[in-house]
Amino acid sequence: MPESREAVPMRRPPSLPGLLVGTFFLAFSLTPSLVPRPPFTQGVLSGLSLSCGYGLGIAVLALWRSLELPAFPPRTARVAATATASLCLLVASGFLWKASGWQAAIHAQMGLEPSAGSRARHLLVGAIALVVFLLALGLARLFRRVLLVVSERLHPRIPKRVAHLIGFVFAAALFGAVIDGVLLRATLRVADRSFQELDAFVEDDLPRPERPGQTGSAASLIRWEELGRQGRRFVAGGPTGGALSDFFGAVQPSPIRVYVGLGSSETAEERARLALRELVRVGGFERKLLLIVTPTGTGWVDPGAQDTLEYLHRGDVATVAAQYSYLSSPLALMTEAAYGVEMARALFSEVYGHWRSLPAATRPRLFLHGLSLGALNSDLSFDLYDIIDQPFDGALWSGPPFRSRTWREVTAHRDPGSPAWLPVFRGGSVVRFMNQQPDHETVYAEWGSFRICFLQNASDPVTFFSPQSAWREPEWMREPRGPDVSPDLRWFPVVTMLQLAADMAVGSAPPGFGHAYAPDDYIDAWVALTRPTGWSEAELERLKDRFRGTAPGR
Repeated sequence: MPESREAVPMRRPPSLPGLLVGTFFLAFSLTPSLVPRPPFTQGVLSGLSLSCGYGLGIAVLALWRSLELPAFPPRTARVAATATASLCLLVASGFLWKASGWQAAIHAQMGLEPSAGSRARHLLVGAIALVVFLLALGLARLFRRVLLVVSERLHPRIPKRVAHLIGFVFAAALFGAVIDGVLLRATLRVADRSFQELDAFVEDDLPRPERPGQTGSAASLIRWEELGRQGRRFVAGGPTGGALSDFFGAVQPSPIRVYVGLGSSETAEERARLALRELVRVGGFERKLLLIVTPTGTGWVDPGAQDTLEYLHRGDVATVAAQYSYLSSPLALMTEAAYGVEMARALFSEVYGHWRSLPAATRPRLFLHGLSLGALNSDLSFDLYDIIDQPFDGALWSGPPFRSRTWREVTAHRDPGSPAWLPVFRGGSVVRFMNQQPDHETVYAEWGSFRICFLQNASDPVTFFSPQSAWREPEWMREPRGPDVSPDLRWFPVVTMLQLAADMAVGSAPPGFGHAYAPDDYIDAWVALTRPTGWSEAELERLKDRFRGTAPGR
C-alpha cells in the first residue's frame, strides 16, 4: 500500500527561540535613529524587526536540530518556555514604554514640539508591530506550506532533499511572480498614473510668465503647458528684479531661469538642445554666473538653494534645468535610474560645449548643483577627462545619496582623524564638506579654482544609509558624532539597517536636519563655493534673516 502522507500544518504554536530573538530585535528597533519616526512608521519597522529576529531564531533552532545537539527534557522545556515568554513580555513592554521618551528627545534636539498623544504612543506602536508580525508570519507559513506540498508530491519519485529543493524553488518563483508581477507592478502603475496627472496639473494661482525673457512666455521656445508642474513653479517663482532692488536699495536685474519639461521633446538630447537654444535666446551666457541644476525625481528644484544664490549674486545669475521624470526620487531611482543620468549628461554636454566655445575672459562662471537624486545624477553628468583642459568652476551637491560615486570615494579616502560625517579630503584643496554648523577649527589647504562642495547633515539618512550597516557599525556612528545625531543611538545587527531604511523612506525632519536643507546652510555653502563680492558678515546675517522660517516645499 502507498505510504500515507502527513498533513502539512498551518497552525502551529510560535517558536520560543524565534520569539526570544524577535523580541530583542523589536526592542532594538525602538531605540533612536537619525530622525523622528511617527507611530505608524515605528510600528511597521518594529513589526519587520520582530519578523526578522523570529526568522533568525528559527534558523538557529533548525541548525541546532540538524547537528543533532541535545534538546531540553520535557519538564525543563516547559519551565524554559514560561521563563522565555515572561522575559519577552517584560522586554517588549519596557522598551515600548521607553521609546516615547527617546522620540521626545529627538524632537527636542531638532527644536520640535513633542508629538501629540505621546503617552499612548507605545500602545499604538505595539499594536501595529503585532499586526505586521502576524501578517509576515502568515506569509512565511504559507510559503512553507507550498514548499512542503510540492516536496511531498515529488518525494516518492526522487530523493527527499532534491524534492525539498525543487519545492523551495517552486514556492520562491510563485511568490516572486505574485509580488513582482501583480502587486508591485499594479502599485507602480497606480503611482505612475497619479504622478503623471499631478505633473500635468496647471495651478490656477500660478502666474504665467509675461516678460519675453522668461521661459514659458509667449516669446519662449518652450510652451508653458509643457514645463510640468515643478517646471512651472520654478520659472514663475523666485526673486524678481523688483524684490532684489527693494532688498539691496538699488536697481538689480531679474534672474534668468530656463527649464525644459518632459513634454517639450521626446528624447533627452532634444530637450538638452532646446534648453541651450532657450538659454541663448534669453541671454543666459551674458550673466556673470551660470548654474546647471539637476532636479530631483519629480523635477523639483529646491528654492532654498536657488533663491539664496540669486540674492547672493544680486540677480546676475542664469540657471538651466531639465526634467527627466515626474516620479518621486525613490520611484525614479527604482524604475528609471538611467533616464536621470542620460538627461543630466545630455544637458551638461550641450551647455558646457557652448560655454567652452566662448572667450574665457567674458563667459560666465559655470557651476553645477543637485539635491538628493539630483546630486547623484549631477555627479554622473560629466567625465573628468572631458573637462580637464577647460574645467568648469565648481559644484554644490547637497544631501548626496549613499550611492553617489564621488562622495563614496572621497569619504572612504578622507584624511586620518576627520570624521565620516564631515571628512577632510587631501587638505580640502578640491573637495570640501559642510553642514549646518560653521567649521572654525579645521585648517584647510588653499581651495583651488575648481571646487566641489558637499552639503550634508550628519542626521541625513539618505546620505548615511548603507546596506553594510546590517552587519557592520557605520563609521559615522563613532565618536565624535555629528551635532544633530542622538547620543542614545546604538548599532544593532540587521536592525540598524532597517531603522536607517525607514528613516530614508518616510522619515521627516525640520529644515537644517535630516534630508531637509535650510536656506541658512545654503548661504554659507554658496559663499564659500562661489565667492560673491560685496558682502559683510552683517549683510549676510540680514540675508539669513530674510530666509529664516521658510521651509522647503515640494
